[in-house]
Amino acid sequence: MDLGIGGRHALICGGSKGLGHAAAESLAREGVNLTIVARSADALRDAAAQLRAEHGVAVIAVPADVTTPEGRAAILAACPDPDILVANPGMRQTPDDFRTLDRAGWDAWMEAHFFASLELIRAVVPRMVERRFGRIVNISVSFIKFPQVNFGHSHAARLALAGAIASMTRELIKDNVVINSVLPGFFDTDALQTNLHGHAARGNTTYEAIVEDRLRTTPAGRFADPAECGDLIAFLCSAQNGYMTGQNIVNDGGVYQGLF
Repeated sequence: MDLGIGGRHALICGGSKGLGHAAAESLAREGVNLTIVARSADALRDAAAQLRAEHGVAVIAVPADVTTPEGRAAILAACPDPDILVANPGMRQTPDDFRTLDRAGWDAWMEAHFFASLELIRAVVPRMVERRFGRIVNISVSFIKFPQVNFGHSHAARLALAGAIASMTRELIKDNVVINSVLPGFFDTDALQTNLHGHAARGNTTYEAIVEDRLRTTPAGRFADPAECGDLIAFLCSAQNGYMTGQNIVNDGGVYQGLF
């Protein structure tokens, strides 16, 4: 299926590894030129070289931290006018007790998972509206549908962004600008492995036991390949997807059991 976006330009945050890189791969396969962003200059350089070599697209690499105003300024200076934005702060989800997390801690999560993406969206939307084409995908987490204990800081920031997106989409869709979020579950990325090892250490158990527990509660019985999220993101960025907007699309192997 030709997604009709060859020659477009995508700005992808967290594009050196994990789900951000999977999105970059899927979009590059469609002939989309890329600006990829990550904190690590070395990993970013390697990812950019691989994407150029394998897919023959133009790739700009911007080492920057999207969760800071300075990082966002550098990103937008390098790519002020993308057709596609994949918002993905890349701040790993870690547990914190709400009774001990101070205001600075809450502010850090709001900056990373609300303001960072919101500021990028605000910056790129006007030109998308002018050209009457824009595709924005926010990478969130499936747990915002069923919040977990000790992750209130993460859920609060991500849900705030979901609410803001839901409001703005109703105004933008008439200009062929759509915004959707993907809510991934357990994808086999470096971030997942780090989290699993962290859970094992905090719970005084083994990594193998944590993996067994996660797989037991996942109807698919496996961790997903990041490409399965990348391809979903690519479709959400396609020319064909001009009517679905403001949606939070769960991609978690059947863990979430709700109807809505």
